[in-house]
Amino acid sequence: MSVGRLCSRIVATASASENIRTAAQRMFDQEVGTLVVVEQPGHAVGILTDRDIALRCVAGHVDPGETSIAELMSTPPHSVDEHTPVEDAVTRMAALGVRRLVVTGEDNRVVGVLSLDDVLEQIVGETGAIGRLLKQQKPGILA
Repeated sequence: MSVGRLCSRIVATASASENIRTAAQRMFDQEVGTLVVVEQPGHAVGILTDRDIALRCVAGHVDPGETSIAELMSTPPHSVDEHTPVEDAVTRMAALGVRRLVVTGEDNRVVGVLSLDDVLEQIVGETGAIGRLLKQQKPGILA
């Protein structure tokens, strides 16, 4: 399965010049923990997570109203093409020590975000279906 089939296609974005307070409010309003920082036309330049805000801003005693996203975002954003196999993307996440990858499409434009949670949900769904199939095929095998 490709990353493009599994990733979230709804991407919350921000501009590097916005302040952290605005970013946190956007995360709250859109119920997300990640903002992809983009420049026109749709190319990712960074990524900001709720963890970045907690550790780099709040714990660092930085004023969120006076600090730009550019000062706290992780850059460059780690990305993967939408046609990449999920297994390769997970290997990349592990090697980089990240839980999210920006998914890009034609002309390197942002088309989604793949999170470790997306992958885990897929695995749980597949293993559950396999378990149900085995139970139907061989009664008592999973009882």
